[in-house]
Amino acid sequence: MFILILKMTTITNTADALQHPLRWGIVSAGLISNDFVIAMSTLNPSKHVAAAVAARSVNDAEKFAKEHDIPKFYGSYEELFQDPDIDVIYIGSIHPYHLPLAKQAMDAGKPVLCEKPLCMNSKETAELIAYAEEKKLFLMEAIWVRHFPVYRKLKELLDQGAVGDVKNLIISFGIPIGDKDSCKYPNLGGGSTLGIGIYCVQLALFVFGQQKPEVVSTGCLNKWGADENGSTTLKFSGGRLATFTTSYNTLMPNEAFIVGTTGTIKMHSPFLSTSTLELMPDGNVFEFALPVSSKSTILENSTGLSYQCLEVRRCINEGRLESPVMSHWESQLIADICESIRKQIGVVYPQD
Repeated sequence: MFILILKMTTITNTADALQHPLRWGIVSAGLISNDFVIAMSTLNPSKHVAAAVAARSVNDAEKFAKEHDIPKFYGSYEELFQDPDIDVIYIGSIHPYHLPLAKQAMDAGKPVLCEKPLCMNSKETAELIAYAEEKKLFLMEAIWVRHFPVYRKLKELLDQGAVGDVKNLIISFGIPIGDKDSCKYPNLGGGSTLGIGIYCVQLALFVFGQQKPEVVSTGCLNKWGADENGSTTLKFSGGRLATFTTSYNTLMPNEAFIVGTTGTIKMHSPFLSTSTLELMPDGNVFEFALPVSSKSTILENSTGLSYQCLEVRRCINEGRLESPVMSHWESQLIADICESIRKQIGVVYPQD
């Protein structure tokens, strides 16, 4: 058994066409935006800076700006989008506002990093992707964990056949937050599939490849019609299965096991943002140090939100309209799978 601890590695560009910091405009002053800005503060300020924030309430925006030393704040999103000193927009609003806000930002000529899920359903996702392509502007879904160093190591292990032929992916993901309005009400995008199940779906595609699987799902609805828990199996070619359980009313182990013919890779809790991989049965452990901030984040390991900032700058610097790490095609596939899951459970959104 050995334990290998690796420091954070940063992707750098040998020729950076951007001669100034990437000036971020932050949409929404909520929980995820808080952690995003804290994570960004761990990066080189000559490359990334939170330049302005907007919220529906100017008081909320001002409070957020003071807390995070952001120089400008706005009480409307349109003011932020029209700010000529903003290079890129981060959208941290609740799910139903992703489509209209992203389109509004692109109407102002701004590239967009939009929180997951990219949109509420398959139709909206296709509409937003097409809009970005028409506008010739960068768009990426903020599935932040994809950019973690641990994912690069996981890909290396899978490519090396470290556990033989992978046959199963087994995940549990449960956090008791079902009493939050944004989690329990369908009109606010509530439900465990879009909230946390999406992390299981993206991992399945990472492990088994970007192909559309057969989806079999069941679950339970709360009294408002959002899925508070669910169990899903994704059947991929070659008899490969991804099975995951999600819950908004129980705390689960929150681990993932990638099972092959000669061994298993364990993604330690919290698997979605883990910094630790373990090879079983030999017990070899790979640990990755995450960025460190003097401020406390709300979500575990969320200083790792900074990794996607690096990817956004790299893509914009190279003139890309999408990221190869989280492509438009894969965002659409994730949306299609999540829609199939929730429809089998019985979740219906106003956007449907």
